[in-house]
Amino acid sequence: MNILILGSGGREHALAWATLQNPKCDKLIVAPGNAGIAMIAECATLDINDGGTVAEFASENAIDLIIIGPEAPLAAGVADRLRAAGFAVFGPSAAAARLEASKSFTKEICDAAGAPTARYGHFTNAEAARAHVRATGAPTVIKADGLAAGKGVIIAETVEEADAAIDDMFGGSFGAAGAEVVIEEFMTGEEASFFVLVDGETCLPIGTAQDHKRVGDGDTGPNTGGMGAYSPAPIMDASVTQKALDEIVRPTMAEMARRGTPYQGVLYVGLMIENGQPRLVEYNVRFGDPECQVLMLRLGAQAFDLMQACAEGRLDEAQVTWAEDHAMTVVLAANGYPGDYEKGSVIKGLGDLPEDSFHMMFHAGTAETNGQITAAGGRVLNATARGVTLQEARDRAYAMVDATDWPEGFCRRDIGWRAL
Repeated sequence: MNILILGSGGREHALAWATLQNPKCDKLIVAPGNAGIAMIAECATLDINDGGTVAEFASENAIDLIIIGPEAPLAAGVADRLRAAGFAVFGPSAAAARLEASKSFTKEICDAAGAPTARYGHFTNAEAARAHVRATGAPTVIKADGLAAGKGVIIAETVEEADAAIDDMFGGSFGAAGAEVVIEEFMTGEEASFFVLVDGETCLPIGTAQDHKRVGDGDTGPNTGGMGAYSPAPIMDASVTQKALDEIVRPTMAEMARRGTPYQGVLYVGLMIENGQPRLVEYNVRFGDPECQVLMLRLGAQAFDLMQACAEGRLDEAQVTWAEDHAMTVVLAANGYPGDYEKGSVIKGLGDLPEDSFHMMFHAGTAETNGQITAAGGRVLNATARGVTLQEARDRAYAMVDATDWPEGFCRRDIGWRAL
């Protein structure tokens, strides 16, 4: 099979790595890719948010299956355009992608489906939003309604912090994503990420993980796109997993189908769990980043079979085979991230790192400049490792971090602390 993956981050490097493990893969193209992906697959320069351009490219290259990595092309309807052109696609329609593209839409769906989630208000002006905070108090959660690359969520500890966040969002700091704002009650408990493949009808759980959103050790500092993750998440035991499926995922998917917008792709279910009861924090309509990295390392070659079955509507005959293992990924980010950071610094030592089914350095924001690997983003590398225990996976991941020569970067040193 000829396969095309859209995207350029650590998630897409992990998807490409897993796809290449599968003997069905004859040719793999990633658009636009990054320096790490270019070492294992062909990369193509392409506007991945333009469905017509992608369809034309896929046709010229006799592509059999297209895997859409990030949320922006999904929200832009690229999957719709490709399906209309006759391609098998892994990723939801634009209508179904509203589960991530609009926080208020998700709340409306949860209300209709009876799915447990935080109480909320939806606002189109700052004055009404501030009045809501005065009435409900702090701590509270302020969310940009639209897509903000995983950064449009602010946990305000005080009313003053909430006011500042509201002013920021309506003031344009998140662009069009912040033109509308959702304010939620602050939920307590432990967070986990639950991944489910859906082909419009069948829901197939494929794994759990726990992400670390805050930039600093001990979960301190501002939210980021994610500083590391591990899988599985111990809090997602069989009982919690079943409740999440029965009370949240299946009712939501049934409601989407009822509205004529069935969901097809991976559903990232962000949960808050307290006293064994899961509540929905958010849906994403693609693999989490960096959670995808730990899932792909654990799933290996079967990941592609599962994505193909999902794209072809055959999930009812698919099953997931899990090893009794653990995986961890540690994000190496540019100094200053998630604030201002410099690009272009040279990263050394990558060529000496082990690359096998237990160790992978996935590239997130890298470029090749004059034969050297350079930093080209905020989150730059993902040191990802697998082991029989989480401690073993952790030791391997941090050994890769320590063998990387990049003084301009930093990482959290406590990934996996809850489970360890």
